[in-house]
Amino acid sequence: MSDFILPDDIVALARRVIEENARAGRRIALAESCTGGLVAAALTEIPGSSSVLDRGFVTYSDQAKEGLLGVASDIIETFGAVSVACVWAMAQGALKNSEADVAVAISGVAGPDGGSEKKPVGTVVFARALRGSEEPEAEMRTLDGSSRAIVRHQATLVALELLLP
Repeated sequence: MSDFILPDDIVALARRVIEENARAGRRIALAESCTGGLVAAALTEIPGSSSVLDRGFVTYSDQAKEGLLGVASDIIETFGAVSVACVWAMAQGALKNSEADVAVAISGVAGPDGGSEKKPVGTVVFARALRGSEEPEAEMRTLDGSSRAIVRHQATLVALELLLP
């Protein structure tokens, strides 16, 4: 058995995130929905992660997004939880409620249910917010929706990449 719980590709990228952010003196916060804490779990696999990871919010429900991160209910009602507007607000809320320099937010349709014509299974949105910058960084991606595990695995890798300095 490996020394790690998570797959090797995730652990390798998490190690880079911890090492490079430690060198840059940056602290991280996460706002996760469809990944359910996998990004935070990946980072905490790495020794020394406490010097980089400030906190993570697992906001699976709309109420959690609103209550913990301050996402306005009209954003969710108008655009949905799986939207660029929602993840941007999630990332901003994670920064506001942390000591982090950078926050990444993730929300998506992991499946096998919940997809629609406009947002099929595998639709995942990501946002990165940097303290002191109002410049929105967010994107919607269509990942391989063939299984819930694959969507969550791919989404974790994308989120980790967004955390690299």
